[in-house]
Amino acid sequence: MAQVLVIADDLTGSNATGALYARLGLRAVTVGALAQVERYADRVDVLVVNTASRHWTPARAYAAVRDAATTAGAAPLIVKRVDTTLRGNPGGELDALLDVLAAREPAAGIRTLAVPAFPDAGRTTVGGLHLVDGVPLTRTPVARDPFDPVRHSRVAAVLGAQTRRGTGELALDVVERGPEAVVAALRESPADIVVCDATENAHLRTVAVAAARLAAADRTRWVALDSGPFGAALAGELGLRPAGGAPARILAVVGSVTDRTRAQLARTETALGARWADLDPAAPDPGAVLDRLRAAAGEGATVLGVRVAAGPTPTATGTGPDPRAAARILRALAEIARRAVDELGPGGLYASGGDVAAAVTSALGADGFAIETEVLPLAIAGHLVGGPHDGLLFATKGGLIGGPDAARDCLEHLRAACTRHALGPTLSTT
Repeated sequence: MAQVLVIADDLTGSNATGALYARLGLRAVTVGALAQVERYADRVDVLVVNTASRHWTPARAYAAVRDAATTAGAAPLIVKRVDTTLRGNPGGELDALLDVLAAREPAAGIRTLAVPAFPDAGRTTVGGLHLVDGVPLTRTPVARDPFDPVRHSRVAAVLGAQTRRGTGELALDVVERGPEAVVAALRESPADIVVCDATENAHLRTVAVAAARLAAADRTRWVALDSGPFGAALAGELGLRPAGGAPARILAVVGSVTDRTRAQLARTETALGARWADLDPAAPDPGAVLDRLRAAAGEGATVLGVRVAAGPTPTATGTGPDPRAAARILRALAEIARRAVDELGPGGLYASGGDVAAAVTSALGADGFAIETEVLPLAIAGHLVGGPHDGLLFATKGGLIGGPDAARDCLEHLRAACTRHALGPTLSTT
């Protein structure tokens, strides 16, 4: 059975959404015809169904979603994927999905979180208003769309014109207070559909964390209405895993201490739940770092990393960096990588910084690095060749390379590659 069922209304949105789940290490497939829905429903982790119904009449769109949801069957998480600018029939199609789910699970406490924000694409929701690059929908070209003009900027108004269910709103200031505040607000709200403000990826994760807590504590059956990233965040927080078991563990080794690197690593914490153990540059202690990595692995973390702690750079004369101290740090990082690979068995390894990558490759006894793809400029992915860890997936990036999401992108690439490696490159149609 698929872990996630996503019902979308166009092909490009379907594929883009599937890619977000693939980053979690889940195998995602997009299909269209009902025969294909039935064929793949029990063979993938994420089944994305494209009904191609964005420009259809409300009645026809309702019927298409109803039939797709009925054919696909149950899934732990069900998502109604909507256009990033709310065109089409989002409220009516949500009704169709909820009607099928209510008939199938009459005792379930079914509620919907409407989180259409896609911060990486400039789509945000503030005060219940949906914005494109900071501009309300009704002041953008989608208000003049020849097929589906959007007549409201308020998400609740767009949905309310189509759905039979009641809507409420969760304000940004509540989201920014953290998961506990969101949990309390959701418990207090009587609405079947709660529209949540969000302006950045961290807000999506906050709402997802709160929803997962309510699913566990109150047995709430959440349906997500979103444009892609929130549903993926919720899948991660609900603990959905590939059919073959838990997602592969990724180990990261980072030597750079620049502000850019710090910002990138902070993004991996909010986006991936990465756990970082700090290496003291003044007194590098691989054993202490390994203890923290073991503890994080024991707590279920799947992205583990070591980084050099912030602090004064050791100096030789008081006026310049000490090359001997730098060498000690590099040796410590390499030793940590070697021992962590042996003990924790990661499916993929990420190294940031050319010196770090070279030292880690040498410590693992590899002959070299087989290059497969460029994740982003100057960030390369492939696998080790030769030595006891031949074939281990590996990605490298320069310490000063990329924007805030560069490290996240490399780690997500490795996680998806691990899943492809474990499950095979293709799905048979037989």
